[in-house]
Amino acid sequence: MVTPAALSFTAVKVFSTTLARDREAMGENITRWLKDNSGIEIVDKKVTQSSDKEFHCLSITIFYKPKPQPQP
Repeated sequence: MVTPAALSFTAVKVFSTTLARDREAMGENITRWLKDNSGIEIVDKKVTQSSDKEFHCLSITIFYKPKPQPQP
């Protein structure tokens, strides 16, 4: 389901992995990316998991736009 806030995004960042060790580090990777991109406003996010007999894929999708600039 798409929320009304998600309709106002201008960019998307997807973090995805199937390896257990990468899933363990995913939170740190997302935190580092957010810190490196402090000029954005997150408007929505979606967590998706899929599996088959051998693999489990975890994806975190972040919908964002630039933060509004203050008016002088």
